[in-house]
Amino acid sequence: MISYIGIGSNQSQPIEQAKQAITALNQIKNTTLVTCSSLYCSAPMGPQDQPDYINAVAKLETTLSALELLDELQAIEQKQGRVRKDNRWGPRTLDLDIILYAEQTINNERLTIPHYGMQQREFVLYPLFEIAPQLQLPNGTFLTEMLKDCDKNGLTTITS
Repeated sequence: MISYIGIGSNQSQPIEQAKQAITALNQIKNTTLVTCSSLYCSAPMGPQDQPDYINAVAKLETTLSALELLDELQAIEQKQGRVRKDNRWGPRTLDLDIILYAEQTINNERLTIPHYGMQQREFVLYPLFEIAPQLQLPNGTFLTEMLKDCDKNGLTTITS
């Protein structure tokens, strides 16, 4: 199964956090890191009294189920110092989100795929476009169509 993973960090040396996460993604059992976007800098969602984020999107090939992959991602987050708080869009050492998982649509108490907010998030759509410009979502929408309605909001590429 092909899966796309959103990577974000704005605490504890966020560039290093993102790079460590990318390395860790390639070490998940039964999973291969196919490619990863450049790193991007974006303004925070929600409270603006926090540092900017470093973001990327990785493409994985995996034989894990979506929930097994989620468990692996949460273990990486925890290993890198993630503490889950009530503040949904607050600062964090690492955030790993399954953006897409094959052609599946999943909606349960633990996981929503496609990711519920991807269409409004420049820090997901532009890195995703970098690595999968022809991508079509399970509902038939092309990524290029979503980008037409998504302002960059100051998003900048910081590494290739």
